[in-house]
Amino acid sequence: MDRTRPLNLLLAGALALGGLAALSPAAQAADSELARNGGFEAGLDGWSCTGGSGTVVPSPVHGGTKALQATPAGSDNAKCSQTITVKPQSTYTLSGWVRGSYVYLGVTGTGTTDGYTWTQSAPDWQKLSTTFTTGANTTSVTVYTHGWYGTPAYQADDLSLFGPGGAPVEIPATPTGLAAGSPTSTSVPLTWPAVAGATSYKVYRGGTAVGTATGTSYTATGLTPNTAYSFQISAVNSAGESARSTAVSATTTSGGGGGGGELPARALVGYLHASFANGSGYTRMADVPDSWDVINLAFGEPTSVTSGDIRFKLCPVAECPNVESEADFKAAIKAKQAAGKKVLISIGGQNGQVQLATTAARDTFVSSVSKIIDDYGLDGLDIDFEGHSLSLQTGDTDFRSPTSPVIVNLIQAVKTLKAKYGAKFVLTMAPETFFVQLGYQYYGSGPWGGQDPRAGAYLPVIHALRDDLTLLHVQDYNSGSIMGLDNQYHSMGGADFHIAMTDMLLTGFPVAGNTERFFPGLRPDQVAIGLPASTQAGNGHTSPTEVSKALDCLTKKQNCGTYQTHGTWSSLRGLMTWSINWDRFNQWEFSRNFDAYNWS
Repeated sequence: MDRTRPLNLLLAGALALGGLAALSPAAQAADSELARNGGFEAGLDGWSCTGGSGTVVPSPVHGGTKALQATPAGSDNAKCSQTITVKPQSTYTLSGWVRGSYVYLGVTGTGTTDGYTWTQSAPDWQKLSTTFTTGANTTSVTVYTHGWYGTPAYQADDLSLFGPGGAPVEIPATPTGLAAGSPTSTSVPLTWPAVAGATSYKVYRGGTAVGTATGTSYTATGLTPNTAYSFQISAVNSAGESARSTAVSATTTSGGGGGGGELPARALVGYLHASFANGSGYTRMADVPDSWDVINLAFGEPTSVTSGDIRFKLCPVAECPNVESEADFKAAIKAKQAAGKKVLISIGGQNGQVQLATTAARDTFVSSVSKIIDDYGLDGLDIDFEGHSLSLQTGDTDFRSPTSPVIVNLIQAVKTLKAKYGAKFVLTMAPETFFVQLGYQYYGSGPWGGQDPRAGAYLPVIHALRDDLTLLHVQDYNSGSIMGLDNQYHSMGGADFHIAMTDMLLTGFPVAGNTERFFPGLRPDQVAIGLPASTQAGNGHTSPTEVSKALDCLTKKQNCGTYQTHGTWSSLRGLMTWSINWDRFNQWEFSRNFDAYNWS
């Protein structure tokens, strides 16, 4: 959150090379079509797309009524493939129709020379074709199509592999050895041995399919604390799906919430300009309406970027003529708390850059924040690190085990504060989309360097503190367009943006397209939607009607528009806004709409 309208962060990407393969000459009279569902009329049946990048669309199509559309994201080039049984020492023709920039069609596993064909630019449907010959021991090949890193979505249709058929592929054996690892309050990790002939695995929870894995591990997320779950898996290839494995049970832990249990089921969170006016005017603590359940004091700021020494003081009289005395301010905080409200110190904001690059800064942060909490009798801490406060060093590529000092020291500092104040300590975070949802495409400087090292940098902090976290309210404003789980870009200002961004937090997503590094979703009661209270408060103001549409979709699966959520999040905690002052400036439009919304 900024005192003035903050600048939009620019997304940075990195191009990287990817290898593909080439294919074959004219087929013989006895040859036949071997590709399964090459026209995608049966959806993605028979095809596997990396990182969930592929979908089937009704337009544009080359033939029939459907075509493949796949979107490269981060280090994922949106590769969709199919393994096909072939005969040794035989010649095959691979062909297909494509649209888009830098689209490839290729083959691997030939036993001779793998190859590919491609087009740099195909604004309309263009046919790609190539031939290959299999080796003496080759019984299957994998054909594929993919795009290029950082480019828009491409389309493919009527893909064909023509040549002599091989022995039929058999359905894989039923998986054995499914095991559950150590659960958290919201997730259960699963592992199993590989099954011969399987190209993917379906994961079932309580008899319902909940996910697909191409490897031999999967993390079930978005679970309820202290709850028993049953899991099974099946093995899949082009011939079909095996029977399900023997079920394994696991019970989530009871931890988590960070004091969230003391919040109302529906909470309204707002930032109070306590140390400045920002054009909206100063609002005294005693004048904050009862609508607000969590009041974040903006802002505690460091004495220098790297000191870790956080200070907070009320707005100067020269800027805020109606500012109350310290004694009246503290008395008003106590009155709010007596009425069941939570009052937190928010650290950071646009001007408060905080980099805990050393252990000394970490320890100073703990002591100085503790002093503010104790002096004002506050309920907890809100982390609003923006700008260059958090970034990932080169080589820090796994959000589950961060190595960058500013990340590691922040996590340790917050855990220390949580341990000091106990279970009632309220912890909230207000990152921008650049630091969270952008992590679906980009994470840090990337595997080849060149990306913005701040991309996705909040993810390791959220993940490490998820069992201490009361509320995450990402700022769905002052944001560039962000790709959602539908692999489409979403822009701020309407219900669609909030639906897509919130669904990502609740569903979870592979970080930088890496399915082996999946960020587990949060519980719905840990999530609120962050919005500006007025057009003056920030870019991306959303009208009350659109806010209500977003809530309808997320909590009731109604009024969803084109984006379809991955669940019905009936226990979504509520809304956050920047800010209480700007809402007052706008005749309390935001909070009145929240109070009037029908959650049932």
